[in-house]
Amino acid sequence: MNNSSKRMLAAFAVAGLAQAAMAAPFAYVPNEKSGTVSVIDVAGGAVVRDIAAGKRPRGIAMDADGRRLYVTDAASSALLVIDTGGTASARQVPLGRSPEGVSASADGRYLAVAVEEGNTVTLIDAHTLQQVADIKVRGKNPEHAVFSPDGRWLLVSAEDAEQVDVIDVAQRRQAGSIAVGLRPRGIGFSPDGATAYVACELVNTVYVIDLATQKAIARVPAGKNANGIAVHPNGRQVFVSNGTDGTVMAIDTATNTVSATIGVGKRPWNMALTPDGGKLYVANGRSNSVSVIDTASATRVADITVGELPWGVAIR
Repeated sequence: MNNSSKRMLAAFAVAGLAQAAMAAPFAYVPNEKSGTVSVIDVAGGAVVRDIAAGKRPRGIAMDADGRRLYVTDAASSALLVIDTGGTASARQVPLGRSPEGVSASADGRYLAVAVEEGNTVTLIDAHTLQQVADIKVRGKNPEHAVFSPDGRWLLVSAEDAEQVDVIDVAQRRQAGSIAVGLRPRGIGFSPDGATAYVACELVNTVYVIDLATQKAIARVPAGKNANGIAVHPNGRQVFVSNGTDGTVMAIDTATNTVSATIGVGKRPWNMALTPDGGKLYVANGRSNSVSVIDTASATRVADITVGELPWGVAIR
C-alpha cells in the first residue's frame, strides 16, 4: 500500500469516528477514580471505548448535537472540552478549586459549573469558552448548577445548605433562595419549566418546587440518601436514586407519590434518560457499573461495567 492510500484510509477512519460520535444515542460516563469517560453504545448495550479525561472527572454535560463533552476535572481545577469524534485534543478551561456539576443551557449559549471551594457558579460562553461571570452563592460546597429550560434561572444545590440558591442568568447574580431539606443534591425540571424537583440527601425527600412562586409545594418521601434526579421527557415521571438503599424510585408527578422502587448497584448517584425516555442509565459509584432501567416496566434490564467510581451519565 502506498503512502497516498494510507493517508486516505486514515482520513476515512477519522471520518468514521466522527460519524459514529454523531450517531445517537451514546451514554457517556465519567469515572472519577479511573480518569476516563466510558462510552456506551445504547443500542448494543456495551462500552465501545474509553476517553482520557484528566485525573478526577466528575460532572458531565454535552452540547446539543453531541459533538462536544464538557467534563469537570477536580484534580486540575478545569473544565475539559472533549471532541466526541476523537479528531481533536481536549481543551481546558481554568476554574476554581474542586469543580463538580456542569450543565449546558438549552439554547447552547452558556455552560454553568458549580465550584465547591469558592462557593461559586462559573458561567462560561459555550462558543468562545471564555468566563462570563463567577457568581457567589449562599450554599457552601455547591454541587449542581442546573439551567431552567428557558435559560432564565440557574438552580444551585450545595452539600452544606438547607436551600436551593437561585441565580438570575441575565443579571449574573443570586436572586433568591428556595427553602428545602438538608443537603440538596440532584435537580431536574419538568419539560415545560414550571416545576423543579430537588433530592435532599439528609432528609430522604424530593422537594417539588413551583418556579413561578419559587416555593416548595410538595414533599415526596424517598429512600435513604436520596441524591440523583432525572425527569422523563413526557413529564409524567421523575426518578430519584437512593445512595444507601441501592435503589431508584419512580415518582408519579400527577400525585407526587412513589409508583415503583427498582434495585440497582451500590451507591447509585447521578442518572440520565435516553432521548425517548425509554431507558434510564444509573451510575453506581461503588459497583463500578451502570444499571439500565426500562422505564415502561420499571425493571432493571442490564448492568454495564465501566471504570472506577462512576459519577454520572450524559446521553445524546
